[in-house]
Amino acid sequence: MQYKELREKYPKFVYEKYSYRISGAKPRSGRATFSGNNLEIFFDFLIEPDIKFQPKIVIENIPQKLSILDIDRFENLIFHLGLMEIPSYWKATCSPEILIKAGPLSMKASPSSPSSTNLRFVSINKEQIDWWKDLIIKGMGQFFYENKINFTHPNFFKIISPTPEQNWSRTVLDQSNDKVLVPVGGGKDSVVTLELLKKAGKQIRCFSLNPTEAALKIMKLAGCKRPLIVRREIDEKLLELNRQGFLNGHTPFSAYLAFLSVLVATIFGQRYIAFSNERSSNEGNVKYLGKVINHQWSKSFEFEQKFRKYSKKYLTPSPKFGGGLEYFSFLRPLYEIQIAKLFSKYPKYFNAFLSCNVAYQTVSGTKLPAKKWCGNCSKCLFVFTILYPFVEEKKLIKIWGRNLFENKNLLPIMQELIGERKFKPFECVGTEKESLIAFYLSWKKAKSGQELFLTKLPFLLRYFEEKIMPKYLNLEKESKKLMSSWNAQNNSPKDFEKILKTSLL
Repeated sequence: MQYKELREKYPKFVYEKYSYRISGAKPRSGRATFSGNNLEIFFDFLIEPDIKFQPKIVIENIPQKLSILDIDRFENLIFHLGLMEIPSYWKATCSPEILIKAGPLSMKASPSSPSSTNLRFVSINKEQIDWWKDLIIKGMGQFFYENKINFTHPNFFKIISPTPEQNWSRTVLDQSNDKVLVPVGGGKDSVVTLELLKKAGKQIRCFSLNPTEAALKIMKLAGCKRPLIVRREIDEKLLELNRQGFLNGHTPFSAYLAFLSVLVATIFGQRYIAFSNERSSNEGNVKYLGKVINHQWSKSFEFEQKFRKYSKKYLTPSPKFGGGLEYFSFLRPLYEIQIAKLFSKYPKYFNAFLSCNVAYQTVSGTKLPAKKWCGNCSKCLFVFTILYPFVEEKKLIKIWGRNLFENKNLLPIMQELIGERKFKPFECVGTEKESLIAFYLSWKKAKSGQELFLTKLPFLLRYFEEKIMPKYLNLEKESKKLMSSWNAQNNSPKDFEKILKTSLL
């Protein structure tokens, strides 16, 4: 459907309320004591006049005696998770107004006195509204691009939130421990984070949202005891609307994980949240209406900075003794290809990891996911290429079932990855420069093998040798520079930064 038609027909998106339940919950004296198994959270959304959604979150196996949470702080985290659910449902109609009825966007925490841990909540509505508008605009850039939506119009959408009638008083408890929450997907990056932090003796707790078979295998291989599992259930009504032709597309998933991880870390008493986002995600894909569109914006350093500031103000204000949560990305200093080199040291994960998104596609619930590397997408080619210089070819062929460099149909994707055609694919892939370096290092390895065994170069590397390399005369020098580079623009605590630096030696 045309987005203008939908916006006229459905003018308002409403975040009506949130609710939660825990078996045997007994709130007492302003604090929560829970004695159940799973925390179930529900969000009620309405697209006026008549489209209703109720997505659900289940956090499994919460502590049997959870008594560390201030109820108001706890509910504030749930409220914010509901805010982060909005883009996934609002996108169906792109309604010009978002009304927040579930609670006020006006809860800034600040110490009532320099020496006190008692926090006073004051009304600062506009700052938060501007923050959320920025997240939606930048985090959904790909969605706007692919649906040809003009998001630059000054009245494109507005967010309306009630103002509280009174100030609120809260007490936030100290979380000054060294426990580390590590989000685990199914890819190589979280493997590297897990292994390096384990070796350094960090107290790790694995966390996974809707874990795939790959994620479960990785956590088992890593020796993660009692991983924290969260189930997110998309309302079937949204999938039905997708099939009917309502708007659909990319949403900032890593931003969702950020808010969810803060809630999980708070419930389970984790001090650090160590994501595995890398510096490669900082590069955008294409310009649209004068703005850079970045598929990985919610993995970027820009988002990380914005979220850290927001979290410390509105989610987890730190008490005077230096507690509070620390959200950061452990691998931020490195490029994807540098992480691939580290991953190559852990062959036990080769048959477990899986980060091909085609493997999990269901086409709005119309087909079952394949759950294996497809070998035909940009993610598959990129991961194959950055691993090729550091992993035996026969091991890579065992993972993908074939040598992807032999596939002539992948030539257009290769050209996009290295910046020779259209623009970088909308995928979690590296920068154009590092893709160029990855193909060069792969060519270099294959070339040495060709001379040794008198074999023929595979098609893509032969094309690279004949058509691409003559344009770039300093690839050897550039490859050494990139492979030894370090991005000082990161938020890793000093001891975590030292762990990563040591691993590169």
